[in-house]
Amino acid sequence: MNTLRIPEYDEKPGLDGVSEWFSSMFDSELLFHPDDSPEEIVNVATGEKLFSIGECGRLNRIMDRMFSKYGDKVYEMAYPYFMKAIHPDF
Repeated sequence: MNTLRIPEYDEKPGLDGVSEWFSSMFDSELLFHPDDSPEEIVNVATGEKLFSIGECGRLNRIMDRMFSKYGDKVYEMAYPYFMKAIHPDF
């Protein structure tokens, strides 16, 4: 695994960049809850860690930037993609 699987986070004005980033993670089937540590996430089918060490570092930096700028609004931007993952007709 390499950091190329993790999309760039474009810090557009407002929350558009956050929403687009979660959309890309959803499309790549790499979506995870912002409160979860990427280092602890495993692939349910294989039991292997989902992200490499490099990917975890990148994800942690992205989450830090998002939360430091937008706080709890990050959850609001992620919510539609989690609902879509759980309920594909959402």
